[in-house]
Amino acid sequence: MSGNITWQKSSFSGGDDNQNCVELAEADGRILLRESDAPGTIITTDRAKLRAFLLGVKAGEFDHLAS
Repeated sequence: MSGNITWQKSSFSGGDDNQNCVELAEADGRILLRESDAPGTIITTDRAKLRAFLLGVKAGEFDHLAS
């Protein structure tokens, strides 16, 4: 991975820099995901798989995990 990675967090995480949130970045054609409170643990995927996951979230496929 390239050394210059710009992480982005959702605006739904709020403006407080101390809030823990999921962050996304793109590097070398891969999508990177991490939690701000564990920045050394990075999950990699590609655009198609991330898109399928987000569509599942929007459709409520994972709602049972939040209860």
